[in-house]
Amino acid sequence: MESFAPVGLMLSSIMFLIPIVITVLLLIWVYNIKKNSEIQVKQNNQMIHLLERIQDKRE
Repeated sequence: MESFAPVGLMLSSIMFLIPIVITVLLLIWVYNIKKNSEIQVKQNNQMIHLLERIQDKRE
């Protein structure tokens, strides 16, 4: 029975680390979404500005 102790310790360590790893991955994912949406907002504002310039030239 003593030979199973390291296996049990390893399994309990893995079970302890899995939620931490998942949490870190989720935080990275949310950060990337936030960063990309900020870039998209900036690009949208640039497009609006360019479209307004085009509209002003036609008038």
